[in-house]
Amino acid sequence: MVALPRLVIAAPASGCGKTTVACGLMAALRARGLAVSGHKIGPDYIDPGYHALATGRPPRNLDPFLSGEELIAPLFRHGAAGAQVAVIEGVMGLFDGADPVTVPGQEPGFGSTAHVARLLGAPVLLVLDAARTGRSVAALAAGFAAFDQRIDVAGVILNRVGSDRHERLLRQALTESGIAVLGAIRRTEAITTPSRHLGLIPAAERAAVAAQAITRLGDLIAASCDLDALLALARRAPDLAAPAWDPATALAAAPALAAAPDLAVPAARQPVVAIAGGAAFTFGYTEQAELLEAAGARVVSFDPLHDEDLPAATTGLILGGGFPEVHAAELTANERLREQVSTLARRGAPVAAECAGLLYLARSLDGQPMCGVLDLAAAMTATLTLGYRHAVAMHDSVLARAGDQVRGHEFHRTSVVPAHGAQAAWRFGSGELEGHVAGSVIASYLHTHWTGHPAAAARFTAAATPDAASRLDAASASVAMKGVRA
Repeated sequence: MVALPRLVIAAPASGCGKTTVACGLMAALRARGLAVSGHKIGPDYIDPGYHALATGRPPRNLDPFLSGEELIAPLFRHGAAGAQVAVIEGVMGLFDGADPVTVPGQEPGFGSTAHVARLLGAPVLLVLDAARTGRSVAALAAGFAAFDQRIDVAGVILNRVGSDRHERLLRQALTESGIAVLGAIRRTEAITTPSRHLGLIPAAERAAVAAQAITRLGDLIAASCDLDALLALARRAPDLAAPAWDPATALAAAPALAAAPDLAVPAARQPVVAIAGGAAFTFGYTEQAELLEAAGARVVSFDPLHDEDLPAATTGLILGGGFPEVHAAELTANERLREQVSTLARRGAPVAAECAGLLYLARSLDGQPMCGVLDLAAAMTATLTLGYRHAVAMHDSVLARAGDQVRGHEFHRTSVVPAHGAQAAWRFGSGELEGHVAGSVIASYLHTHWTGHPAAAARFTAAATPDAASRLDAASASVAMKGVRA
């Protein structure tokens, strides 16, 4: 049993100030000298970047759909190891979960903030946008507190309070309703986080300014909220019995490896897996690199905007999500690196690309040259594609065997033509084919969390190992290079 103080920061809806309160609370508690662990519920990559700035620790996501609800407590314990308190930022409204239309068969609210709070036994702090409201705020809070008795809505923080008089009115109404008020934040324009087509601008694109904003948020929360009461509330969380997730244990238990027990990598032939980072490739889950390292890879990061060469001795390449459409001109200008990526793919090294990575491998993005590994044209669109996906692998690849089932997420305002290759990567539950498998390249819009299918790390690492073809299963080794541009 492990005692770990923890709080879930939730709200009635998006836009109420969850990120402001969560990041500010992380920073304020860290300023007190506490080791703070930050976590984000759901698939979002952007908020965790701000959590990392606030806590000084790697960002962590908790998503029951992508990872499986049985892994939420173990992943939380793994991510919070060594911390003295954990702050968990919710997603959307407290009870808003996966869309039952696109994700059939799940109970209402699956994947919601309330769902994760139940799995972690964590008290919930409700952030209420108090602008344009008075006593009615108490009815709203009382309704949320009573809606599901399986969770503990233990108090509220009032956001965007207009004046002393306004605060007194709100506090009186909530006190009469038996709801604890643990903070009141005044309206301010001094702290803003700019947004664009997919939400907040990632912290990596505005590092210095973002760090200053986090410091100001910490000061704001420290001045506006009762930190002692919040810590006391966090300490009410019961002990967690679930063991901490461990990447090596997850790999050993991966069902997909039973048919391919030879995927272990010899220590003397350690592959080097390069993972794209920097301002153009900010989307990634921390556990991906941990799984690759547990599988025997040496993981090295690089920045396609600034690094003209791939890391030395690179034998495998992972291009995650991000915003290449915003940085297309700079990516195009780095011609030396684009040529190295193309050459690596032509030589048969494994390349796995998600969303931004797919665009980077295309022939062009909004008319500007990219790596040309795949004969695709990519462009910005007015349409947002967003949602969870059940997917089945259509062909053997360096991540999956044909027929493997995975769970993923789409989040983009771009399109590629053609949408899938002669060998599609995935078939979604809707029947739609998506993505491209060409030799040792797999590129798709589908974001996955490898904790949900850890065999991907073993397969990719094995494929990146010298003489990998003899060590992959026969079906994977026979995938032709047809489709990769010469």
